[in-house]
Amino acid sequence: MTILIDPPLVPWRGRMWSHLASDVSFEELHAFAAALEIPARGFDGDHYDIPAEYFDVAVAAGAVPVRSRELVERLRAAGLRRRKRPRISG
Repeated sequence: MTILIDPPLVPWRGRMWSHLASDVSFEELHAFAAALEIPARGFDGDHYDIPAEYFDVAVAAGAVPVRSRELVERLRAAGLRRRKRPRISG
């Protein structure tokens, strides 16, 4: 099992956010997130967005801290990277 987490560097809605991902499977990722009681609505296609205050909790539970670039590279290498669909402006 390899759950990855990057530093909370993304500002959104007045908070800083991390990305939580697996380089093995989405099933593993969902199970890890459920064990930490991270809401399913935090899943964003290939990762969970989690607020900075959960970073240390995730690491204590076994998530491996990595740089954001490494997280994306490992998702790609595992074939788990899902590109976001372009937004259509109207």
